[in-house]
Amino acid sequence: MRFHPLRVREVERLTDDAVAVTFDVPPELHDTFRHVPGQHVTLRREADGVEVRRTYSVCTPAAAAPAAPRLKVGIRLVEGGVFSTYALKELSAGDTVEVTPPAGRFVLRPRPGRFAAVVGGSGITPVLSIAATLLAEQPEARFHLIRSDRTAASAMFLEEVAELKDRYPDRLHLVHTLSREERQAGLPAGRLDADRLTTLLPALLPVPDVDGWFLCGPHGLVDGAEKALYALGVPASAVHQEVFHVDDASAGRREQVPGRSAPGAATLTATLGGRMGVWPAGNGETLLETVLRNRSDAPYACRGGVCGTCRVKLVSGEVSMDRNFALEPEEVSAGYVLACQAHPLTEAVTVDFDA
Repeated sequence: MRFHPLRVREVERLTDDAVAVTFDVPPELHDTFRHVPGQHVTLRREADGVEVRRTYSVCTPAAAAPAAPRLKVGIRLVEGGVFSTYALKELSAGDTVEVTPPAGRFVLRPRPGRFAAVVGGSGITPVLSIAATLLAEQPEARFHLIRSDRTAASAMFLEEVAELKDRYPDRLHLVHTLSREERQAGLPAGRLDADRLTTLLPALLPVPDVDGWFLCGPHGLVDGAEKALYALGVPASAVHQEVFHVDDASAGRREQVPGRSAPGAATLTATLGGRMGVWPAGNGETLLETVLRNRSDAPYACRGGVCGTCRVKLVSGEVSMDRNFALEPEEVSAGYVLACQAHPLTEAVTVDFDA
């Protein structure tokens, strides 16, 4: 996982608790930092002698060569968040931040069709890139955006979404709900939970005609939207999700394989960057922790089962995952696990970070 030092061009205040950070990408890194709409980058800094990594989505439209890539991320303050506090209170133009190339599978490569998104809070960030790129590159495509914020003042990228609506009035359908503020017009205030969305979505758009759904934001909203879509008959293959924050530490917890418990000792074999290593797994360690004790270049960011940066292919053996908010069901079926959440269930486990 390689980081590149990039100069901050601008730090733009979006709301009282959110900023947009734009980076300068030097010509020799243009191809490295071209993103697919919906991807994210990982930012790194050292705070009090401890390395801090955080993942943030790119909000700008994708730029094809020979145009220079536009690298801009949205950052919302998280209570107790080391990096977000730094970004809002200290980061300024001219500073340098270490950044990884774009990654992630919550993406939409522009193609003809009708697409929709249900987003909450900072979940608008990757979807803004997805919608803007799609509408610009596919003249016949349509996009439905249902967004939820606490209040109008807390909504990120309000102007950017409004400009997009003005540019594509017939192809962008926008519905904006507020959970803690009543408005004279529009939908009543309240959370977009599963029951409300099951009733609301068919009234807003032709659900069966949507080719792809993109759910992004807090766990509660994403989980509710997913349940609503399944209740409306939408196939799982058409639903893509990315969770930004998980308030309930037990949410998404996966039980261990029935009748199985962690072995007294386990050996982990891992392939990373074309090199193989074999190491004893410490008691209670995740696969990622075992690898990091021996290879500092192992990929990771959030360590919370959310970003998917540490996705790894399970080649042999069995593991249990504490949480999974990043992998799609088909990825799990194909044998992928999150190294930051996986614990050995057999005496020998083999994984491949390069797969």
